[in-house]
Amino acid sequence: MDSTIGAALSGLLGTIIALAVVLGLAWVSLRALRKWQDRGLGGRDGGAERQIRFVRALPVGQRERLVLVEAEGELMLVGVTSGSISLLRNWGTGASPAQPVEAAPPASETIQ
Repeated sequence: MDSTIGAALSGLLGTIIALAVVLGLAWVSLRALRKWQDRGLGGRDGGAERQIRFVRALPVGQRERLVLVEAEGELMLVGVTSGSISLLRNWGTGASPAQPVEAAPPASETIQ
């Protein structure tokens, strides 16, 4: 009976060690992948600023979303559907959506 318990503990210990090795390799791989992806966008730690940054997304339908993206200092609201991507609003350099922005006239008033 003692040999059965010893064999079970030995198998369990081997499984735990194998799991730790796999999790460690996955962590190292993910860190390397993130560094590789950020290479073209600037570093995260004290390096150049990232040129494209996802800010927030809001689902408005089953496959439609409003996405707020910052690219090279410009804040943009983008509409994403299953068939297209459209720029809805651009706040320009250094602006934020909380700042008051002059409303555009309705389309019926601009066409003459």
